Amino acid sequence: MSALPVTLMVARRVAKGRYQDFNRWLNEGRELAADFPGYLGSGVLAPPQEDDEFQIIFRFENQASLAAWEHSASRHAWLVRGKGLYDAPHEHRATGLDTWFNVGPGVTPPRWKQAVAVWLAFFPISLLFQWLFGGVLADWALVPRVLVSTLMLTPVMVFVFIPLSTRLLAPWLQGKWSPLDLLARLKQQYRA
Repeated sequence: MSALPVTLMVARRVAKGRYQDFNRWLNEGRELAADFPGYLGSGVLAPPQEDDEFQIIFRFENQASLAAWEHSASRHAWLVRGKGLYDAPHEHRATGLDTWFNVGPGVTPPRWKQAVAVWLAFFPISLLFQWLFGGVLADWALVPRVLVSTLMLTPVMVFVFIPLSTRLLAPWLQGKWSPLDLLARLKQQYRA
């Protein structure tokens, strides 16, 4: 069993006309998971306006704690109550940083691209945090100051900004686009 945190990502398409019921059911499942030992958090990425596929993320301390939740009677009963609210789900498990960067089965972008995507998420939110709270925390000792900032920023980064960054940068992370392509297009436009 893995000693690293494990993330279960599930994609579910909401059945037509069942959005409210699906949302209530989904929140019930997140509350249920929160009661299990090893639960680290969960998040939901809503689909774009023209789509109906939600990305649901459950994160556990290790593979054993995820397995305990997955095979529990309460989760099974919850899934049964959800029948008819969504189409067949697609599930994926990942450990470590690959959780955010998995392009396909066993395929991840180079580490340097992962580092850029994380930095692009981390820099603006860290800057905003320092702008809002830096003055309040300035007189604190180093350890409490860093402790408070990391306690506040880590969940925001993990559940909001890094997934957003990887979603926005997906074509670049997957090698389908490069900044050189943009430069070439700009040069062509200015020549015309």
